[in-house]
Amino acid sequence: MNPGQPVVLGEMPSLSKLYVNAAAGAARRRLLGSHTGADLPAAGHAVRGVRADVGNLTAFQHLVGETASDVLPAGFLHAMAFPVALSVMNREDFPLPLLGMIHLRNVVEQVRPVRFTEALDINARAEALRAHRAGTQVDIVAEVHTSGDDIASWRGVSTYLAKGVYLPGIDKASADTRTEQFTAPDPTAVWQLGVDAGRAYAAVSGDFNPIHLSVLSAKALGLRRSIAHGMYLASRALADVGAVKGDSFRWDVAFDAPVFLPARVALDISTVHGEGAAWVRSDYVAWNARSGRKHFSGSVASL
Repeated sequence: MNPGQPVVLGEMPSLSKLYVNAAAGAARRRLLGSHTGADLPAAGHAVRGVRADVGNLTAFQHLVGETASDVLPAGFLHAMAFPVALSVMNREDFPLPLLGMIHLRNVVEQVRPVRFTEALDINARAEALRAHRAGTQVDIVAEVHTSGDDIASWRGVSTYLAKGVYLPGIDKASADTRTEQFTAPDPTAVWQLGVDAGRAYAAVSGDFNPIHLSVLSAKALGLRRSIAHGMYLASRALADVGAVKGDSFRWDVAFDAPVFLPARVALDISTVHGEGAAWVRSDYVAWNARSGRKHFSGSVASL
């Protein structure tokens, strides 16, 4: 797909309004029938001249364990771009239902530090609609540019799954059905996550998806308890990797199983230095400290 020029929005979309619109759209689909097309929107969305809120930045850094700095953490940039990405998924011509989407993977490339004093242009678009063994998956590509700069300082590709949704024209046989065995190593850290971890991250990210907020709101959407935000967990792992990653890096995370709150999450981080001091890679994996079930894994590699 070759996307056209993005639709420039007059202001940053409200996540709460997007979730309300998504709920209304889901109700319309139930009444009128599901969307039967298998085409993604031809254009993405963009917001110009966005600036970070300093108080929010400080709260985010404190919550995930980042060092206080005027540099925006990669996870914070994801949170800044998320409303624009969600607005693309909330379009009438987006073929998958927004509510109930499962976050499978995130890949970020950051080529330079972004500081809170900089005005930012944020773009988002949908790409690569394809089969998954449990439904249909799609990539949402978000880019953060310093205003007037053609090269993205930060680029994130989030892969989402619409579980149980199979669109016509998408070959189910192409889905990857491989599974991997996991044996928990000795942890390098154990996180204690309270029942309020979802609400705490929502307060700094703006993502008040009901599945993260309380037992009651999560049960209303079919979950037994509230779950932690995937990007909160990934951002904590990135903070634990620390400054060794350098100013330019690729950050990859794949989510295997949700973290139901409260929880004890075990983490292992191993770091490898390449030839010379300029290259380093840290691999990380997190699992349920009681059952040994893997929650997520990934890597951070300097560019």
